[in-house]
Amino acid sequence: MIERQVYLDNSATTRPYPAVTRAVVEAMEEHYGNPSSLHKKGVEAGRLLSQAREAVASSLGVSPGEIVFTGGGTEAINLAIKGALPGRRGRHVVTTAVEHPAVLNALGQLKEQGVEVTVLPVDGQGVVDPLQLQEALREETYLVSVMYVNNEVGSVQPLEEIAVVLAAFRKGGRKLLWHVDAVQAYGKLPVQPGLLGVDLLSLSAHKVHGPKGVGALYVAPHTQLHTLVAGGGQEHDRRSGTENVPGIAGFGLAAAVIAGEVREAAGKIFLLKKTLVDGILAAVPGAVLNGPPCCRENPCCAPHIANLSFPGLRGEIVLHSLEERGIYVSTGSACASRKNPGSHVLKAMGVKGDLLEGAVRFSLSPLTTADEIDYAVEQTAAVVHELYALYGVRP
Repeated sequence: MIERQVYLDNSATTRPYPAVTRAVVEAMEEHYGNPSSLHKKGVEAGRLLSQAREAVASSLGVSPGEIVFTGGGTEAINLAIKGALPGRRGRHVVTTAVEHPAVLNALGQLKEQGVEVTVLPVDGQGVVDPLQLQEALREETYLVSVMYVNNEVGSVQPLEEIAVVLAAFRKGGRKLLWHVDAVQAYGKLPVQPGLLGVDLLSLSAHKVHGPKGVGALYVAPHTQLHTLVAGGGQEHDRRSGTENVPGIAGFGLAAAVIAGEVREAAGKIFLLKKTLVDGILAAVPGAVLNGPPCCRENPCCAPHIANLSFPGLRGEIVLHSLEERGIYVSTGSACASRKNPGSHVLKAMGVKGDLLEGAVRFSLSPLTTADEIDYAVEQTAAVVHELYALYGVRP
């Protein structure tokens, strides 16, 4: 029987805060009215929606009217990417090779409708070059979609430099929308779309200790966006359907918690990540860190995601061996691992062979403790050495 549990798969999902769970239950038991109803129960539910919208907006430094609640981060991304197309003269989109499958697959569907998609390469750290973005832009470009933090290796894209490139491009009166997938950045790094000139920004509640099945899309003022879900006109006519009041209430509470703790939490998580990475690299011969070096001076390094390869071993074998010791990690994106073995992110970074097959992702959260990290380092080293001996691997 496993004596302890160490959850290090927070990029896949997070454990809800206890207060979030209570808020969801309370909304289901007491505030179960339809927020579109005019009676007291409807007004109560509508009040919860308003409070949550204000909390999410405040965490982003934007106005409540610019927040559209969705059924998750994937829906928010699809609404941004597909909703931006109708009415556009241009039929060209620019993105990167390391985007989440929600972005790449949504763009794949647009390609079937005649939209041309330019996919920018990344360097060995998983970071795109803003100059290549500048060169890719043309008169027909109507959308640029670049993620904030990569969900597999923790690379942080240079959004400030990208903002400068796009601002210069727009100076000629060109109509261009910028979408940022901020699902993995929210709650870990400052996310302020208004300061950068971002038009569309997608979020997910369950990545920040909120409930599953809830997301949000920030839509900048005067941004033309067509709905994907027609119906009763909820969410400012951007996303019809009776709102998930309990889930949104939980999201709002999670947003309120993280809003005041982002910088402090990021510093704490980064130190734990560095302890994890340095400890494993020192204890396991041949282990390799995929992605940005883990140091404070590196602006491309997210504080909570570490991707390590163990040459000669399959990542899935390492994953299940750690699971037997109560440590939960992953081999990459939970949204893609079952369908598409072999990380498209690592491939885009030039990772090949044993390093590609032996990759394991560790992802932390504000709830992760130093004791858990020490245990994870100790057990990872023990597991890998045992597997090296079992399979005759000489790193």
